Amino acid sequence: MAKRNCRAWVIAMGFLLTAFTFSGAGLPAAAEDKTYVGSESCQECHEDQYDSYSAHSKKAHSYESVKVMRKGLTEAEYLECLQCHATGFGKPGGFTSEDQTPHMQNLGCESCHGPGSDHVDSGDPDDIVGELSPADCERCHNSERVENFKFKPLLFGGAH
Repeated sequence: MAKRNCRAWVIAMGFLLTAFTFSGAGLPAAAEDKTYVGSESCQECHEDQYDSYSAHSKKAHSYESVKVMRKGLTEAEYLECLQCHATGFGKPGGFTSEDQTPHMQNLGCESCHGPGSDHVDSGDPDDIVGELSPADCERCHNSERVENFKFKPLLFGGAH
């Protein structure tokens, strides 16, 4: 009986998470028109940050964690992992699969700074989230997602 209730709960949470993702909830209203373009689009103007992030950030290899655990996950659990371990999953221009969007499978610049299409087109700093706060990180880094999670923001230590 308990196993059945747990499975029903996981399925229900998967549906809720999917609905939340596709609704655009949690993002500023203007973000709904923006699309994800990939971190390589940031490299030309933000070369130092891109190089540092690519070389040193665990987030730049985040999908590897999902691949390691994939066999033991239900489909709903797998999809939930992608919310925080792939760039823009379920959103325009974001990660859809390893085959279709391999350049979006890891966390990239837009995972924290939001969809970059407008910023790439205009170069205007107001077209992307520039200054991040711990609240931005807590969309993924929170105790509900990871049991016994002790969040230590890297914002002030140079996340990239």
